[in-house]
Amino acid sequence: MATRSKSLLGLGIYTVPEAARLTRVAPKRIKRWIEGYNFKQRGEARSAAPLWQREIDSDELVLSFRDLLEVRFVDAFRRYGVSWKVIRIAARHAAEIVQDPHPFSTKKFKTDGRSIFADIVHDTGKPGLLDLHKDQWELKDIVDPFLFEGVEFSKIGIEPVRWWPLGTNRRVVIDPARSFGQPIIDPESIPTTILARAVKAEGSVDAVARWYLVSPKAVRDAVEFENQLSKAA
Repeated sequence: MATRSKSLLGLGIYTVPEAARLTRVAPKRIKRWIEGYNFKQRGEARSAAPLWQREIDSDELVLSFRDLLEVRFVDAFRRYGVSWKVIRIAARHAAEIVQDPHPFSTKKFKTDGRSIFADIVHDTGKPGLLDLHKDQWELKDIVDPFLFEGVEFSKIGIEPVRWWPLGTNRRVVIDPARSFGQPIIDPESIPTTILARAVKAEGSVDAVARWYLVSPKAVRDAVEFENQLSKAA
């Protein structure tokens, strides 16, 4: 994979299929969001720019950890009925306010997300653009409990540094600084896919725990995580 100028260390690396597996968002949608797309409107050729600039500048289409989290947010906004127009305006405004090209996944957006959207409605003069069941306060259901659950932030900055997809009391972590951001068991750094496949082949959690020198709880967490991804596929 040819990259241009920026080190990949600590960024996490995900192909589009890998990102789709972890976020449960269709690969075609992810590609449209990070590459942009062409379309016709009233017979005239138009183009839509990417929603944000992907972090890894490479010939191959890959996402970073920050890109991965941004995909989760955009998908949630769409599922809650936020229009494309508002998402694009929000991405631009939020990036300026937060001073980060991946604004939705920042600690500041976690705190100020509703205010940012309220400002957008004010600036456009069209409250109906923010269609969250006609109730702006329902944005709290997007910003607080679901999307930031298990996301760990830097102690001195606003950027996310780790994602605990089963919750911080479980052993599965997605950490861009370890194993190129693939899901692993903490602290042993064994990929969840390896443990889950071993259990499927052996049929025993305890046996696999002994083989890999990890606790049975770690193995069970790995199996649960991989099963969740398989069911969502």
